Amino acid sequence: MLPEVEAWLRRRTSSSDDWSPPELLEARGDATVSVVLPARDEGETVGEIVSAIRRELMEAVPLVDELVVIDSRSTDDTAARAAAAGARVVAQDEVLPDLKPLDGKGEALWKSLAVTSGDLLVFVDADLREFRTSFVTGLLGPLLADPGVVYVKGCYDRPLRDARGADAPGGGGRVTELVARPLLNLHWPLLAGFVQPLAGEYAGRRSVLERVPFVTGYGVELGLLIDLLELSGLDALAQVDLGRRVHSHQSTEALGGMAAQILQTSWSRLARQDKMIPLHEPSPRLAQFRRGPGGHRATVRDVAVAERPPMITVPGYGPRTAV
Repeated sequence: MLPEVEAWLRRRTSSSDDWSPPELLEARGDATVSVVLPARDEGETVGEIVSAIRRELMEAVPLVDELVVIDSRSTDDTAARAAAAGARVVAQDEVLPDLKPLDGKGEALWKSLAVTSGDLLVFVDADLREFRTSFVTGLLGPLLADPGVVYVKGCYDRPLRDARGADAPGGGGRVTELVARPLLNLHWPLLAGFVQPLAGEYAGRRSVLERVPFVTGYGVELGLLIDLLELSGLDALAQVDLGRRVHSHQSTEALGGMAAQILQTSWSRLARQDKMIPLHEPSPRLAQFRRGPGGHRATVRDVAVAERPPMITVPGYGPRTAV
């Protein structure tokens, strides 16, 4: 790694154990905190996550000011379980209704800026199992300890759980290791120190998050990392070791679609930052194959990456004014 990355690792990597909720509450001052869970069909897990945050970080220690679940067109009881557990539930398509609805996790994250009020936003995936509220406090720590930090990524061990329920340590994060990490090392080596660049747990200052675009699909995490590096510089970014993350895993076919969107996201950033001269437009289609009775059958799907502009440029934007 570059010497400046090695120095950054020492300076800007910490552990969730470094901060307790009472210490963070004292350090918070007048800053307000919003926790956002983007969720689609996560009825099995979302209630437990919401309950833990409300119990430990809103009632026992009033560190979190609002807890919002952005329901991304769930077909199960995600919204009902989240509301019963104490979250404010907002339907993704009801936010900024004058805009054409788009698909993807990044769309839910982008729209959350318009329906929350916190100075600091913490994003947590809604499919986590064995959830601990130290995920939230760990991500808040660097932001509250140092005003120079604007964005914090979580890192952790990601075991891959097989059909028998056994864990393969380090087996998760396949798209990270096969796609995202090589891309970052090749083209954005200053970001090579991030252990989990695609982590779904991260936190940032509203004043910065509202000034960058959001990819609406699975490239959102990579896009944010690259864009925030360009906007704020490496030393304004940090990472926190959250320990262990257990969640459901996607099929290899689904991971192929995620990888395609990450590649599309990197393509747009390479072109935008003049790191390449594009001589063609990348195809938005991905062909994958399954064996059927008559041999291999091709399935073609659209993996185009849409992008929302910086929220601060949206007419009428103001926290919690758009629903």
